Amino acid sequence: MPEEIATRVAYGEALLELGRRNPKVVVLDADLSGSTKTSLFAREFPERFFNLGVAEQNLMGVAAGLALAGFIPFASTFAIFATGRAWEVIRQSIAYSAANVKIVASHGGITVGPDGGSHQALEDLALMRTLPNMVVIVPADAVEMRGAVEAVAEVEGPCYVRGGRIKFPVIHPPDYRFRVGKGVCLREGKDVTLAACGLMVHQALAAARELAAEGISAEVLNLATVKPLDQELVAASAAKTGCVVTCEEHLVSGGLGGAVAEALAESCPVPLERIGVRDTFGISGTPQELLAYFGLTPADIKAAARRVMERRG
Repeated sequence: MPEEIATRVAYGEALLELGRRNPKVVVLDADLSGSTKTSLFAREFPERFFNLGVAEQNLMGVAAGLALAGFIPFASTFAIFATGRAWEVIRQSIAYSAANVKIVASHGGITVGPDGGSHQALEDLALMRTLPNMVVIVPADAVEMRGAVEAVAEVEGPCYVRGGRIKFPVIHPPDYRFRVGKGVCLREGKDVTLAACGLMVHQALAAARELAAEGISAEVLNLATVKPLDQELVAASAAKTGCVVTCEEHLVSGGLGGAVAEALAESCPVPLERIGVRDTFGISGTPQELLAYFGLTPADIKAAARRVMERRG
């Protein structure tokens, strides 16, 4: 069985390593450092850690100021607060000025679980993807989260990286190199493309293995960078298989499904099915119960693959 690690834990560890090498890295949190795992950085570098309290708008404003002063600020809190409560400040103070702020939010998606709909960010990718200058990344596992932290520190400009609460399988080897804006084909196939991000990459791989047992060859793409999307990889895979299923722990509108739909409409129109939450808020439950309730399981991906292949003909 593959090792299971929460991406928020990998973020905390990667941030600490980055801080040891780069004195310009500073970290801000909104009274949730134990949950976001920025507490690891805070213990070793208290002079470079700032707890802004339950004041997310101020968190983003201070981060913008530190960026303009030449630091590389990493600002963290839960995804629902980072993108919802602070969106206007992110727009005006970070994205508008292309400030070099790295927003790394934890507890994204429905797998936040029992905390319920008020804390389950299902629109955060859409909110961030619409902002000019903003890079949007959803790592597929702990290895990719570590790579994303390293990569965004080198990118000049605002970035949003979404992490999760729960542990899920590590799918990349330790030497995997993440590149901003580049997707990865994890499994080649000829009958249908499964394009996913975050923990749904693991679900798509599981679906592909089950489809293979039924004689269906599914190609699996890890599109961790939702913006800028790797349009060349998406178009090439779609041209090969003739149909696509997107898989995300997010509303089907505005996130990965929307980005892929836009790319296909412009370059390679093929039948598309989108796996995600459909125009509703989350509810309370265990992560596995919620994945099943909202139709984000390998069985749901397999059913979508069959539907889209039938549409293709």
